[in-house]
Amino acid sequence: MAIPLPDGLTTPALVVDPDVLDRNISRMAEASQARGFALRPHAKTHKCAQIAERQLRSGARGLSVATIGEAEAFARAGVDDLFIAYPVWLDAGKAQRLRRLADVVALRVGVESVEGAQRLGNAVRDSARAVEVLVEVDSGSRRTGVQPHAAGEVGKAAADVGLDVVGVFTFPGHGYGHDARARELAARDEERALDEAAQALRELGLGVRVISGGSTPTVGRWQPGTVDELRPGVYVFNDATQLAIGTCEVEDLALVAAATVISVPAPDRFVLDVGSKVLGSDRSSWVTGHGYLPRFPQGTITALWEHHAVVRLPEGVRGPRLGSLVAVVPNHVCTPVNLADELLVVRDREVIDRWQVTARGANT
Repeated sequence: MAIPLPDGLTTPALVVDPDVLDRNISRMAEASQARGFALRPHAKTHKCAQIAERQLRSGARGLSVATIGEAEAFARAGVDDLFIAYPVWLDAGKAQRLRRLADVVALRVGVESVEGAQRLGNAVRDSARAVEVLVEVDSGSRRTGVQPHAAGEVGKAAADVGLDVVGVFTFPGHGYGHDARARELAARDEERALDEAAQALRELGLGVRVISGGSTPTVGRWQPGTVDELRPGVYVFNDATQLAIGTCEVEDLALVAAATVISVPAPDRFVLDVGSKVLGSDRSSWVTGHGYLPRFPQGTITALWEHHAVVRLPEGVRGPRLGSLVAVVPNHVCTPVNLADELLVVRDREVIDRWQVTARGANT
């Protein structure tokens, strides 16, 4: 059973095993260093100052974040090197916030359009520090990012308004798949796209100091060469999706939602006091149901309400008693963390610390 739960725990709650967490952080840091990659982990997964400190202490060069709000939260916590890995579209309020951030931290921002680059340049023109820019490239996930050959146009627009264009980045969302082949192909797509995009910048006389890629599924598939920075996020905790696609094992799961059995309406069915307001509502094509149950790996969370999770068991599997504690591994760990006020740190069935979710709800 992942993370043995303390008796008498008030549920629902998110519980972290610090030893598994530290092992995950160390393993990623050591692997990146051994293969020559800088590590800039994505903090949108954990949103927690104590975990950020662990990552930085293990050699991360800085943090990646998804929003200005997350950057503000980590800057207040003392992190001074941040990359907003997102094509931020600035309104007047966001422009003011970004200027304040640029005055106090080393700041990078993603752009993926000429118009977005121009708005960013106008917003930070009078900042005390230069804002660095990375052009986002679509390497196959079909989300945001320009086609690689168009990176030069966006980079030139950014340079023309006084921004320091330092490189390119991408997100390989298509690297999620049931087998290693999908991850391998996505990693190769990243390398080709980033290489072409970097060359497009160089042809216009723009320096390329950073070529940034990576995700938890593809990070182990990178070949040293084109890419020099990785941005995995989920690896600190892992989740039911990572377990299902084979990028982690049960012993690598560092976070669970602790829940109490509140109803046992039938021998093959029980109900937990954890719902979408704790687990999130993410479904995954790789996971059956709404989460993974380490104690009942053949069980399925078949239905999820705001405060209820209904679990069905195969015939012959004995279920838990009314009032007992059950651990649930979320399908996608980033969402539950964003919904929580704190993480309970548990070792040997005792709560040894409580970590505030520093950037909780920092979604703008």
